[in-house]
Amino acid sequence: MDEYGKKGIALPALIALVVSSAIGAGIYDLPATLAVNATPGVALVAWLITGTGILLLAWNLNYVVLNKPELNGIADYARAGFGDFAGFVSGWGYWLSGWLGNIAFATMMMSAVGYFIPSFKSGNSIEAIIFASIISWFLTWIVSRGIESAAILNLIVTITKLIPILAFMVMIVISFKSGVFTAHFWANVSVNTDGGKIFFSTATTGGVIKQIQGSIMAMMWVFVGIEGATMLADRAKRKSDAGKATIIGVLALLVIYIIISILPFGYLSQAELVKMPHPAVVYIFKQMLGPVGGAFISLGLMVSIFGAWLSWTMLPVESTSLMAKQGLLPKWFGTLNKYEAPAHALYITQILMQLFLITLVFTDQAYNFAFSMSTSAIIITYSFVGAYMVKLGWQQKKFSVFLPGFLSAAFELSAIIFVGLQYLWLATIIYVLGFIFYYLARKHAGKNVKPIEMALMLIITIVAALALYALISGQVSL
Repeated sequence: MDEYGKKGIALPALIALVVSSAIGAGIYDLPATLAVNATPGVALVAWLITGTGILLLAWNLNYVVLNKPELNGIADYARAGFGDFAGFVSGWGYWLSGWLGNIAFATMMMSAVGYFIPSFKSGNSIEAIIFASIISWFLTWIVSRGIESAAILNLIVTITKLIPILAFMVMIVISFKSGVFTAHFWANVSVNTDGGKIFFSTATTGGVIKQIQGSIMAMMWVFVGIEGATMLADRAKRKSDAGKATIIGVLALLVIYIIISILPFGYLSQAELVKMPHPAVVYIFKQMLGPVGGAFISLGLMVSIFGAWLSWTMLPVESTSLMAKQGLLPKWFGTLNKYEAPAHALYITQILMQLFLITLVFTDQAYNFAFSMSTSAIIITYSFVGAYMVKLGWQQKKFSVFLPGFLSAAFELSAIIFVGLQYLWLATIIYVLGFIFYYLARKHAGKNVKPIEMALMLIITIVAALALYALISGQVSL
């Protein structure tokens, strides 16, 4: 059967996967997150920088899917360009980012439920974690019944989750007041809190660079998942559809995110947005339409997170399954059940996520910590995509390939340096666990771990030991 007639995931479902994987929890708190970190003018500058970087990444993914169809999954680009160990580092980071992102989804989901059940509002109460665990195991069970069927369900969920988002977009456009928007376009704002204290938003005290730095992590977080179609390219009806879906999905996301994060500055002042409860979109809509509006968006948020959570239950295990086929992880990770789903990878991922969920009882910054860790880990994977394009451009003597790769890699590495070093440091702890699996995979394949790989693993292990000590001693907090 030719490529056009084979069974698999169609273009609409792939676009839905890109959108649904990216639209999860972060979009619902973007107005308040940006208000804390930047004035409207600087937020637009940050969007220009982030949007350009993400579009470059999407273009690179599209190019590789079309021109290197033999490669499977985003982590395979690192392996093809820089060897097996680079492929492992990229793939393990991708897997790590996936289930840490699910932790963030879980805490925000519970905050949305908290609109109706106050004891869930913190996102890390005992009852909230029990409920989140039930949902997580349920989603694992759904994906274990087959990746393709889960992708179809994801398409339905994506359409449903866009309804409240579009409703908010319409209302915020109608409610927009240019005078409110321009009142503090670049200026400092002071915020009088409920406790009577007056403070200046962190956005306005550190200059433009500090504002951009504070905004980029949140902006990067809401794009985590755009590679969803690329990850499932091998399961697509046409592999070229994966690249198309990525470009279309990213453009749609940029429009949605900019409207939802910037236009609220024209409805409420920055000082009011800073004080808005989380998730901000819920309470902005409640202010517009009353309790019914808040309830409507809260329900939409729950559906939205369910869709993203489903996507991010599929994608990390697809990564580990592909790595097992490439000999970067033991074959056990790639074992498929009767539904052609990587069951072993699914369940070990779920067990680790469950353990992490339990630890959230001890931190009141669960959401921020989880999304920062997730974003930092995946930036490594994204950086390898740009670096691979640089190598291809150099080999092919094509400046049109070299330049997007160079700019994308520079953007991703700058993002790590600006906002993610502490979280990347903590992520090295989980990389040490991965080194054990990588060593076993090499041994089972009859291959030796190269001296340079051993040296890199030793260095990262020392860095991880220092991170663990800093965590235990309280020098770094969750």
